Amino acid sequence: MARDIDILTAPGLKHLRDRWWDADFDVFVHDTLQPRPGQRVLEVGAGAGLTEVTLGLLAPGDVRYVGIDRRLDRVRQARRAAGDRGLTLSLAAAQAAALPFADRAFASALCVGVLQYATEPATLVRELARVTQAPGRVLIVEPDNTARYWYSSLPSGMRAFALSQEFHRTQAHPDPVIGPAIGPHVAALCRASGIDPIAVQIFPVSDARLGAPVPTVWQTRRDEITRLVADAIGTEAHAIGNEWLRAFEAYAAESTAAGPAFLEIQHTMLVATVGQINA
Repeated sequence: MARDIDILTAPGLKHLRDRWWDADFDVFVHDTLQPRPGQRVLEVGAGAGLTEVTLGLLAPGDVRYVGIDRRLDRVRQARRAAGDRGLTLSLAAAQAAALPFADRAFASALCVGVLQYATEPATLVRELARVTQAPGRVLIVEPDNTARYWYSSLPSGMRAFALSQEFHRTQAHPDPVIGPAIGPHVAALCRASGIDPIAVQIFPVSDARLGAPVPTVWQTRRDEITRLVADAIGTEAHAIGNEWLRAFEAYAAESTAAGPAFLEIQHTMLVATVGQINA
């Protein structure tokens, strides 16, 4: 599963929908949740609604998909995407840690790339368990943000990545126990919340660039690093961040000179945990 990723700038695997989610993963999600007519399926962190739209096209009739996201602008995007495909979906802005639904309201639930940003991921998993019926399925997909491989043919690229790692460590994950390696911990979180883990599947996510990237790639990276440094908390973070930005500029400049000899390889992985609610 090779996709456009960028671990040079991000502390975790981002853009999970638009950069690597494909038809094969749609089938995996559909086969895992096994939606049937008359059932209600919840997605937490629905984003722009691409999952609900595709599942709505794949699923048998009369399956009701309910998607929530904490950002209202994403909910509006999801509604437009659904409308463009003639689908009627229930979408709303809500907090994942306090779902506005009754106990056992859904036949199954889905959550992708949300726990890595949660202050208390265990609380979110407990909420998924609370709103899912027995013997319903719960699918949680999260990256292992510590299982990150980076290679650049330029020493300046290796230095820029090392500084990015150092910078992100100053902005620690809110859960000091789990940290950035959230993916492999999901099965244990499920078990502690009354969800029986029944399967775990690994999805490698890799990308390679041969030849100097186009200027827009560097500008996108530059904008993201600049934003991260500006928003950083702490004097140490700002000092490291400014050094990281200087190293990045050297890397961008040297890549042009390297031309076709330039090589950059990135790799990380997603962990998909399938759980079941038992009576």
